[in-house]
Amino acid sequence: MSAGMTVTEKDRVKQAVNELVLAELFLVQATIESATAIGDGLSALTDDTRVRKESVASVLARTADEALEPYTSRLKLYRELLAREPGNVTTPRLPG
Repeated sequence: MSAGMTVTEKDRVKQAVNELVLAELFLVQATIESATAIGDGLSALTDDTRVRKESVASVLARTADEALEPYTSRLKLYRELLAREPGNVTTPRLPG
């Protein structure tokens, strides 16, 4: 950090970096869970007995829902964590 930065500016930078690290951790976690859901969906499509019970379209729709869920739940949790933090000046104002 620059020697000319004030304590408040240093705190803001530190907070922004901490938030970025947390967001990246959530993204990695969601990506792993999503990849697992996609792999499970592909396995379901190759399992003849399961495909006979479910249509291919329903397997694909279920897989898409399961692959998206980790991202939506992590974003919701991330927003909640940021909203709870007092004095948080870097909280993104996302639509929705």
